[in-house]
Amino acid sequence: MAQQSEFAVEEVTVDLARLRIGFVNVYFAGAARGVAGTLEQNPMSWALVDAGLAMGAARILRVAADRFGVDSRPAAIVLTHGHFDHVGALEALLGVWDVPVYAHTAELPFLTGQADYPPPDLTVGGGLPARLSPNSPERGIDLGERVQPLPASGDVPGMPRWRWIHTPGHSPGHVSLFRAGDRLMLAGDAVSTTRQELAYAVRMQRQQLAGPPACFTIDWDKAGRSVTTIASLKPLLLAAGHGEPMRGASLPDDLAALARDFNRRARPSHGRYIDHPAIADDERVVALPAPSRSGRVRWGTLSGVAAAGFAGTWLYRRFGKRAGT
Repeated sequence: MAQQSEFAVEEVTVDLARLRIGFVNVYFAGAARGVAGTLEQNPMSWALVDAGLAMGAARILRVAADRFGVDSRPAAIVLTHGHFDHVGALEALLGVWDVPVYAHTAELPFLTGQADYPPPDLTVGGGLPARLSPNSPERGIDLGERVQPLPASGDVPGMPRWRWIHTPGHSPGHVSLFRAGDRLMLAGDAVSTTRQELAYAVRMQRQQLAGPPACFTIDWDKAGRSVTTIASLKPLLLAAGHGEPMRGASLPDDLAALARDFNRRARPSHGRYIDHPAIADDERVVALPAPSRSGRVRWGTLSGVAAAGFAGTWLYRRFGKRAGT
C-alpha cells in the first residue's frame, strides 16, 4: 500500500484513495504502485473522480505522482456532476494531463459553455457551501470537446467493474458510481456523510448520514428518489463528495431509513426549489421558480453569513496557505 503523502490521503480500499480539499473530496480509483504490480504493467490504469476546488490542483498532481508515478496520468477524469467544488481544478489538471473527461449527457450543457446552473438557494440551511464559493458559483464551464458523455452501457471509462447510475436531483446529470463486487458506492453529492450546512460539522468532519448539500439541490423529488436508488443497492461502503467514508453491516439499513424518511430528515421545510424544481433540457435551464421570501428565509441568510465567515476563516488557515495557488 502506498505511503500517505503530506496531503493526508486516505486509503479507502486497496484500490481507492480519498483526498480532501477544503470541504470536498476527490477520489483516485486504481491500485497504487507496488500493489499487485498493476501500475508497472499499465501506468494509465487509474481514474480521477471529480476535481475538487481550484486551490487543490497542485495537490492532486502531487498525490497522483506519489501514487502512480511522475509520468503517469489517468485514463479518464470522471465527474459525478459539474458544480464548482467538483470541477474547480479541471482547467489546471487538463493543462498537464491531456485526458478525456466524462459526465452524464444531462450535465453536458453546464460543461460545454451552453448553460449556467440554477442559482443556489442561499436561504436553505444557511447556504454555507455557496457562501464559500466564487462570486458566481452557478456559472458553468466550457470544456469543449474534452468532455464526453458517459457510455450508455453503464460502464465507467478507466474504472473496470464499476457502473455509473443516474442519481439526479442535486443536479440534472448527477451520477453515482457503484462496484457490485464489494458493494462500494461513490455517491458524489446524492448523499453526504456530514451535514454540509453546519460549519462545525464541516470543520470537524462529524460523521452523519445526510441528504445532498441543500443550497445547490434543485429538484427535491428526484433527489429523494436517487437516495432510494442508492439504498436499493445495499452498499457496504459509502464514499461521498462531502464527509468521511462510512462502512459496516448497518449501512444498508441506515440508507434505507434515510430514503424512507427523506422528506423529514433531508428535505428543507422551505426554500426556492422545495415545491417547484428548476427544469433543464438538453441545452439549458428552461424554468426557474421564484426566489423564496419569508422571515425564516431572512434569518437563514443572516445565519449563513456568520457560519460562512467562521468556516471560511478555518478553511483558509487549514488549506489556503498550502494550496499552491
